[in-house]
Amino acid sequence: MTEYSIFRKEPHPRQAEFINSQAKRKVIRAGRRGGKTTGIAILAVDAFLDMRRVLYAAPTQEQVEKFWTEIKHALQEPIDAGLLHKNETLHVVEIPGTETRIRAKTAWNADTLRGDYADLLILDEYQLMDEEAWGRVGAPMLLDNDGDAVFIYTPPSLLSRSRTKARDPRHAAKMFARAAEDTTGRWATFHFASHDNPHISEEALAEISQDMTRLAYEQEILALDKDEAPGALWTHNMIDGIRLRGCPPLERIVIGVDPPGSALTECGIVAAGIALVDGERHAYVIGDKSRLGSPGEWSTTVIDTYGDVQADRVVAEVNYGGEMVESTLRTAEGGRDVSYKAVHASRGKQIRAEPIAALYERGLVHHVGAFPHLEDEMCTWVPGEGMPSPNRMDALVWALADLMLGIPAVLQQQRNPFYA
Repeated sequence: MTEYSIFRKEPHPRQAEFINSQAKRKVIRAGRRGGKTTGIAILAVDAFLDMRRVLYAAPTQEQVEKFWTEIKHALQEPIDAGLLHKNETLHVVEIPGTETRIRAKTAWNADTLRGDYADLLILDEYQLMDEEAWGRVGAPMLLDNDGDAVFIYTPPSLLSRSRTKARDPRHAAKMFARAAEDTTGRWATFHFASHDNPHISEEALAEISQDMTRLAYEQEILALDKDEAPGALWTHNMIDGIRLRGCPPLERIVIGVDPPGSALTECGIVAAGIALVDGERHAYVIGDKSRLGSPGEWSTTVIDTYGDVQADRVVAEVNYGGEMVESTLRTAEGGRDVSYKAVHASRGKQIRAEPIAALYERGLVHHVGAFPHLEDEMCTWVPGEGMPSPNRMDALVWALADLMLGIPAVLQQQRNPFYA
């Protein structure tokens, strides 16, 4: 293909660092619009021209299309000349009669990544993927040729975390930290912010940044991993310090439900119980079944959880859903047998959450097992920062308030901030 031009873009300095690295495993942490997709497309084209087989995967079709556009632009001349075969449907460019190709596909998890192999595997927006996409499928597909892997991610804000398929929303950050400690040269890490892209408009970036919370700006623009946020009501150390493997027999179990405000957000569904220990009431968080889905889907999950944990009550916040929440539960199979209590948020989230955080500080609430998504919300939501509604955390607060802060009817008479 030497007689045909390859329209390879000139990488900016931070892109060149990972493109030129000889490490077998590269973990790239970059800000939005930092140029990571363009840079990785340059890397993919270079590998392809070295007769390597490249597989690029990203969670959504939109992300795949951006990469695919870069690939087609770079290879357009030999494609038009018939030296390369392009399959637009499968997003494949290949050298006919060889195993050399670039393929781009959507992949949320291990199952959607199956059925291929590669010399170079690129997992983009890795923070949103199920981590088994690498462990169960990605790593084995590189064994035959001792292939290379690249992981790209932007630290997710509270909003984008709700769209992840990962079991642990911090799995990409943990991989970055492990890779940074590697002394063999096999792993390498690269970090650059949105501002490091010389082709981005600083004015546009500044305007976008004005609409972001400080934490979201640090995560998505500066590309900083933030496991905890200054000002958050909980910390991971606080939760870890009172975590248990099991719990005593529970006298009462409640499921807190925070219905989603839209189809793009989760329904918070958290189960907790209470027991008397040495004369003092302790609460135990025993399940987080929060999920995306239609009202019919999340109501079924609530009812199934109600039966699984032998709950005594469902406590649901109804500010937005009103009577729809109870109606949805009652019309679902098994819903008529559910003991149901509607609660109204008459004060802000901070006022509702602070008494619950105080119970944690006193060692009166315990997580039985680990609930990564719930705990991530708890440790990154900052009062007064204008952050998206943390549905899992809200569901937790409603459940623990019902269990630990008195009988709802009495609290209503006292105009407690948890109840209208």
